[in-house]
Amino acid sequence: MAEQEQAELKDTNQIESDVDQTTKSTQKKTKDKVTPVAASTAATTDVPDGSGQNNNARSTESVQSLLKKIVLAEQASVANNSRSAPKSDEEAASRQEWKFWHTQPVPSIGTRVTSENNGPVEPNKLLEELKAEPYKLPDGFIWDDVDILEDEQLKELYVLLNENYVEDDDNMFRFDYSMPFLRWALCAPGWIRKWHVALRVTKSRKMVGFISAVPIKMKVYDKEVQMVEINFLCVHKKLRLKRMAPVLIKEITRRVNLEGIFQAVYTAGVVLPGIVGKCRYWHRSLNVKKLIAVKFSYLGRNMTLQRMQKLYRLPEETHVKGFRVMRESDVPQAFALLTQYLKQFDLSPVFTQEEFEYLCQNRSNIVSSFVVEQEDGEITDFISYYHLSSTIMSHPQYKTLNACYMYYYAASRTPLPDLVNDCLIHAHNNDVDVFNALDVMDNKEFLEKLKFGVGDGNLQYYIYNWKCPQMNPEKVALLLQ
Repeated sequence: MAEQEQAELKDTNQIESDVDQTTKSTQKKTKDKVTPVAASTAATTDVPDGSGQNNNARSTESVQSLLKKIVLAEQASVANNSRSAPKSDEEAASRQEWKFWHTQPVPSIGTRVTSENNGPVEPNKLLEELKAEPYKLPDGFIWDDVDILEDEQLKELYVLLNENYVEDDDNMFRFDYSMPFLRWALCAPGWIRKWHVALRVTKSRKMVGFISAVPIKMKVYDKEVQMVEINFLCVHKKLRLKRMAPVLIKEITRRVNLEGIFQAVYTAGVVLPGIVGKCRYWHRSLNVKKLIAVKFSYLGRNMTLQRMQKLYRLPEETHVKGFRVMRESDVPQAFALLTQYLKQFDLSPVFTQEEFEYLCQNRSNIVSSFVVEQEDGEITDFISYYHLSSTIMSHPQYKTLNACYMYYYAASRTPLPDLVNDCLIHAHNNDVDVFNALDVMDNKEFLEKLKFGVGDGNLQYYIYNWKCPQMNPEKVALLLQ
């Protein structure tokens, strides 16, 4: 949802920026006002004894009275700012008009949903009630279906995303989805070509927008629902002001509805209406020198590069006995472990064995999966992570940040921190710079213990045309690429 987020939340970001500036301004004013008073007090108390003593007392009393008034005024100013400033991202977002999202079947920000109301916002529509023709586009643009299996079209999509997709707030890093990664993510079992929707310029046929859907069965609290996973919403930077993202969303919704599916799960780095869960990214440094050089990380106070490298140093060999790369023959046992593990969460996928094998089998520079095999051949633990690099913009030496993300796992006998530590060792030995994880599932068991640092980015989970109580991150067990 990256492009829509930037277009629709521009005003929200401005509000938050203004609040930050107000806070900084208030702090600066407080310092400027108190410092001269303190200096004045010091000068007054230096007056010699004698005829100036009474004047000194009166001056001191006057200064103290003035200081008290200043403090009271500052307290009132801060109180007023606190009342008017948003107390959270949700409150800031609640002040937006949301011209598009208020027309969609999603709960408004701040809506409280009870567990008894876990279900669709709107009932499913009959086929004859659905719009049969694609949504109208502005003159000069046309719809197109992308053939992901055709290398030239896949390359067009890669270029669009590589140049226009998700960037960090400081415009220093941008996701770099490789062509094999995109093909893997978009061709999960049950995929449909017409759910890979491109926006093209009529004359040049240049791809300037994209949105995708892939089928996924989800468990939301006590209900299992067939949905789609929406991903890779992207609009060319030069078209951001034309509000193309809402049209792309409506068009993919129409196409999915025509297949009899009326719910969709998606994530966004910003707050939109209809939050189901709110999670936080954590980062574990592996290549400390490079991360500092590209300003992904910074040296802390009283910290040197050598000390930091020593702090994050890992062994060269894995420690868990029986820990090895997952093989095709391990799939049935690993699938059974994961299926049982996912049942305890409020938001989780319901995989078939075919889907599990497709998503979690080892693929070079896409997915790395491991199991723990006991001496009798039993597979007792499974863990995986996926690879997603980022382009480093405007750095003279480094061009790519090699990153990986914690994916699905199921630990039945081995402590989870031990499994993850072996993954860190394996990733480091394969030139990964940073290992990322959300605070979902049971990840809090290892985040601090294994020296992950909390990031400054949240990831919100949403379900289109669905209402349910918002859940804590440890009850979320869905990982989208």
